[in-house]
Amino acid sequence: MSDKENNLAETSFEQPGEDPAENGDASLQGEVELANLLEDARSKADENWNQCLRLQADIENLRKRSDRDLANAHKYALERFAQELLPVRDSLEMGLAAGSAGNIDPVKLHEGVELTLQLLTTVLGKFGITEVDPLHERFNPDFHQAMSLQARDDVEPNTVVTVVQKGYLLNDRLLRPAMVIVSQAPATTEPHDDKPEA
Repeated sequence: MSDKENNLAETSFEQPGEDPAENGDASLQGEVELANLLEDARSKADENWNQCLRLQADIENLRKRSDRDLANAHKYALERFAQELLPVRDSLEMGLAAGSAGNIDPVKLHEGVELTLQLLTTVLGKFGITEVDPLHERFNPDFHQAMSLQARDDVEPNTVVTVVQKGYLLNDRLLRPAMVIVSQAPATTEPHDDKPEA
């Protein structure tokens, strides 16, 4: 290899205007920047981790509070209903006390029982409990339970002719079906052929 080729090879590795000392400072500066970026990423990761832990704690507290509220709702769901029923019980107790006093006026006792029944009906109505009293209505198996059939020719077949026990709905959902007696068409008798056999 000639001197000219050696000089050419040496100059091809060195870029014009580059100082080897500057090259070392640039790599040191790059390392510092990388260290700063790494530290920034670590602090953000730590911040996100702490935020995640706080959110998990908040979710756990919310779950515990929801469980406690649900348990209380089940435990005290009937509180308002019970408070409304207490006057009905008081009225019944007063009626019993008046009945055991000795001089019972049947008319006043009957009025007291009617008022107590009205009070109970009002309380049940406040909570969406309504009665099913299907007398003279068409039999509906969704709301009525047939106790027996009765042959009747004065009403249409499948008509409720007697309510043995009223039914009740809770917000249009059946609590208890009405126990009823249902009409059926009277049995028709076939005419007998009295002709003697030939």
